[in-house]
Amino acid sequence: MHGRDAQGEGASYPGGVRPTVLLFDIDGTLISSGGAGRRSFEKAVLRATDRRDACNFSFAGMTDRSIARTALTNAGYEVTEEKIAALIEGYLGFLAEELPSSQCVVHTGIAEALDAVSGQEGVAVGLGTGNVHPGARLKLGRVGLFERFGFGGFGSDHEVRPELLRIGAARGAALLGAPMEACRVVIIGDTPKDVAGAKEIGAESIAVATGQYSVDELLACAPTWVFPDLTAEGALARLLR
Repeated sequence: MHGRDAQGEGASYPGGVRPTVLLFDIDGTLISSGGAGRRSFEKAVLRATDRRDACNFSFAGMTDRSIARTALTNAGYEVTEEKIAALIEGYLGFLAEELPSSQCVVHTGIAEALDAVSGQEGVAVGLGTGNVHPGARLKLGRVGLFERFGFGGFGSDHEVRPELLRIGAARGAALLGAPMEACRVVIIGDTPKDVAGAKEIGAESIAVATGQYSVDELLACAPTWVFPDLTAEGALARLLR
């Protein structure tokens, strides 16, 4: 376990418990979809642009809209809202075809973590993901997790990760009946972009090395906490403290 204490310890809250909003990233954090997302985007981009090299970049931490924008730019297209929407629609069609046969797995410690935080008074458990809402439903539905999350901030809410996280945090705070400023907001993710997004909105971050980045690489981004996965000593306590 690595990390540092977040600011705000010792503050007084009604009932002695600070309202907490937990926002989980999907790809690399909650699950691996066995490459179905990348394959689906590559197929959609190839069909739309006839360019196989337009997706030669890392998708890690990117929103679906930013992936579409980058691929269109790489293919030499003028980027418009209509082209982005059409590309994402194509991606979702391919994703629905790819997921049933793809090797999808829930990452170590996720089931236990969700069991530990679900139903806790004063805790709202949601998603903070660059996936558009229909894509999130498809991916998490494939492993039976979508219904575990009552709200979220999605790539369909905003193209920029910090802003979709802000939207998700506001939705969670509203469910708790508290102003967002009064809530402890925690972003759980596996990339430097998750950590950076948390910092930008003044949230804590729990980085997990279950995706493409190692503990040391994540530690270099200065998250609030970093763990190999959520079974590591202290990880569950940091979700709820």
